[in-house]
Order: sequence, then C-alpha cells, then structure tokens
Amino acid sequence: MDLRQMRYFVAVARERNFTRAAQVLNIAQPPLSRQIQLLEEELGVPLILRDTRPIRLTDAGRLFHEHALQVLGRVEQMRAATRRVGLNQNRVLSIGFVASTLYGGLPTLVRKLRQQVPDLDIQLLEMLSVQQVQALKEGRIDIGFGRLRQSDPNVTSTVIYEERLALALPPDAPLAADEGPLPLSSLAGQKLIVYPKEPRPSYADQVLTLVQEADIPLAEVQEVREIQTALGLVAAAAGLCIIPASASQMRSDLTYRMIEGPRAVSPVIVSHRAGDSSSWLPLVQEMLGDIIDSAPPWMERD
Repeated sequence: MDLRQMRYFVAVARERNFTRAAQVLNIAQPPLSRQIQLLEEELGVPLILRDTRPIRLTDAGRLFHEHALQVLGRVEQMRAATRRVGLNQNRVLSIGFVASTLYGGLPTLVRKLRQQVPDLDIQLLEMLSVQQVQALKEGRIDIGFGRLRQSDPNVTSTVIYEERLALALPPDAPLAADEGPLPLSSLAGQKLIVYPKEPRPSYADQVLTLVQEADIPLAEVQEVREIQTALGLVAAAAGLCIIPASASQMRSDLTYRMIEGPRAVSPVIVSHRAGDSSSWLPLVQEMLGDIIDSAPPWMERD
C-alpha cells in the first residue's frame, strides 16, 4: 500500500465513477482500476461495489476512505510544515507530554508561547516519560514534560516543582465522607488502580513504591494503560486511584482527597537535549518560572 493508491482510491470514492476519477487524476482508466484492485488484494477485502451506478463503497471501503483522508491530510500538513521550516518561514517546537501535565502548567505555557512568538509552530505529542528520553535524542521532540527522573547524559532534566498527590474515589465511598487530607494508611485493604501499565518504569512505579515503603497492605492492584481508564474504573466503584492533584479536574463525578505526608508528591520534570542552544529554550525557562511563581490553583504544593 502506498500514498498513490490512497489518492487514487479517494478520487474514485469522491467521483463515484472510475472514468471521471481517471480524468481528474490525469491518468488512463485501466491503470487506475488496476491500482484499486491491487489495493483490495493487499487488504483482502473489497472496497468498492462495482455493479452499481454510481459505484458505492463497501463498509470496509467507507472505513478505509475515512482513514485515507486522515493520512493524506497529515502528509500534506507535514509537507507544508517542512517547507516552511526549510524556507525559514517559521520555526517548529515539538513538545512531548504525559497526559496529567495537561491539567497543570503546560496549557498556560503553550498559550503564552503562541502569544509571544506567533510564528512558532508548536506541536504537542502525548508520550510517556520513559519514551520522551529516546524521542529527545532522536530529535522527534525538542522538550518533554514528564514525571520520571532519568540519568541519560545526553538529556538534561529539571524538576520544576513537586506536585501533591490526591486520592480519587467514588462519592459514596466511606473515605469520601470527610474533606480533609487523608493519611496514606487509609489505603490498607483497598483495591488500588495504577497507570500506566506499560512501558515501565513509570508513574505507576512511583505510586507503588510510595505504598510499599509505607508498608501498607493492599487488597489488590489493578494496572491499566492510561489515567482516563483508571478514573473511569474509580467512577464504576472498581477501586481507588492516586493521581497528581491537578488531574482532579478530569472528572467532576468523583471525590478527591489530598494525601498526607512529605513523600506524597510527584515531580513535574522538564527535559531537553543536553547542550541545546535553541533560542526558544531560555524563553520557555523564563515562562515556566513566571508560571510557577504565580502559584496557580492547579499547582498543589506545601
């Protein structure tokens, strides 16, 4: 399968006619029909019902058409962005982030950057902390927002603050009766939901280490892939989940209680390539300092 076949298929799907599609593509009809046939053979399913006038797409064809449009659109965006950078028409800043930082300072930072540097093309890519180190070294991202400390000499990481942890629980749970901070020992005998399941090490290991060092016996530990799934299970009364305090904005149908103790925190870590001399880096560092100094409501700290 290649991009040319996708373009051919999209043209046929749009025109509902092989002859008109061939004219639009400026090719003969037989090669067009052959490429669509090869595409169907590779996928192992028919994409077009040819015995109707106009032709119609099969269910598989409609699904493939939808995804082909997305792929071709993304390719066009990539081509345009690459040309802009190559012609010095604008700059690109790729930021990797873990999902929970979307409820902290990252949106504020991106908004400030777009206001101050309007020609900066900011790309946001969700990826786990452990994935960000390799992405930085490979040049796929320029800066990473994560929660995992690392020691790679090619990557410079800075803990910008320690965020308090909170326990997410169903509103009718016994522990939800009070509003004050909760001792970690209250988790004894409870089912704990942690995320992400993989890759490891991750935020899940931070939570499990916190519980294990406090010698708290749990009834069960369930590992899930992402924070949205974890909180959904909490809403279904399937267990409890320890999250960064700022992420309590994700669901309003749960109750959240801060967890007591100086170790009940998770670092927010900004990473970039060691020796990076990009002009945007001092600006990002300055903006992050301003955001932290303002002590916004999402930043829970002692």
